[in-house]
Amino acid sequence: MIAQIEGLPAGTLGFRAHGQVTAEDYENIVVPDVEAAFALNRKLRLLYVTADDFTGFDPGAMWNDAKLGARHFSSWDRVALVTDVPWLRGTATAFSFAIPAPFRLFHGAEIDDARRWITSP
Repeated sequence: MIAQIEGLPAGTLGFRAHGQVTAEDYENIVVPDVEAAFALNRKLRLLYVTADDFTGFDPGAMWNDAKLGARHFSSWDRVALVTDVPWLRGTATAFSFAIPAPFRLFHGAEIDDARRWITSP
């Protein structure tokens, strides 16, 4: 399941992943929210957080994530990932070169630092 993180400034979206993230989570929550934000903003900042109960992504969710990122390839302003999941940290580090925006990886205890970085001018 994915829930939007409230209270972020315009041009910044945040999502918190719980349990197993599915393709339907992306289709029903992430994609509509991201497309609506891009309708109002040329560039977008993204804060993505895995909750303590996060267990992973199903293949459809990973595919939808890749499609969404590619569709707006040059429109990301900053991307922050907050996670303590070892395999996700390793994957994000390995593929960070493919993110066309400044990218930072934070530990769960650094959520406040991630919020400050993603919203700073």
